[in-house]
Amino acid sequence: MTVLVGLFCKDGVVIGTDSAATFAAGQIRTIEQTTQKIDIVADKIIVAGSGQIGLGQRFSAVVQNAWNAKQFRGSAIEVGKILSAEGIKDFASTTAPKGQFGCLVAFPLNNNMHLCEFSPVDFQPELKTDRIWYVSMGSGQQICDPFLGLMRKAFWKQGPPTTQDGVFAVIWAIQHAIDLNPGGVNGPVQIAVLALNKGECHSRLLSEAELAEHINSVDGAIAHLGDYANILRGKSPKEVPDIPRP
Repeated sequence: MTVLVGLFCKDGVVIGTDSAATFAAGQIRTIEQTTQKIDIVADKIIVAGSGQIGLGQRFSAVVQNAWNAKQFRGSAIEVGKILSAEGIKDFASTTAPKGQFGCLVAFPLNNNMHLCEFSPVDFQPELKTDRIWYVSMGSGQQICDPFLGLMRKAFWKQGPPTTQDGVFAVIWAIQHAIDLNPGGVNGPVQIAVLALNKGECHSRLLSEAELAEHINSVDGAIAHLGDYANILRGKSPKEVPDIPRP
């Protein structure tokens, strides 16, 4: 069980996940443990999967091999097709059935940054663009999709956000799924960002301190929404501090 959220931003890519790994004996869940769900490949590429952990390990190796073989070239959709074909071939080598694994991959190419979704249904690539710039996946998708749609209506009318605003939105979406899900999705939230650093594209995981700052921003936004109830009741709104910005 998991939830993934990806955002294609004006200045990079943000990918977030929860931290829960569920063990099972057949159809019966046994235990749940915290685990790292995001891989950083070659300090450049973010890989986050939903589904069987073993297939995620194998696909991360596929991405690493493609990077080593210098297959990240040409167009972004061609890179997506290569990763899709190599992933499907690897899964088929052990007769893994379809529908067991989906993935989000963020990668740099030709001085641009890209977010590619690999659907758990058929593992075909789909690039996120300035037309459709967000995606969620996993057991928390039914909670995250409507929330992200609301975020787009409220905050992203003019197009994709910046990575700073994207981190805020991804943390809020995943925490919302953690709070409401019926089981199998739990914190802490994990966030990775692909962005320019000193003129080069790099990927990294956010530290606990950075995550805490954005979580404070989410709490501030919720406080603002809570105070709006007083306006609806005809009461004078109390002074509410500005939402803290990281």
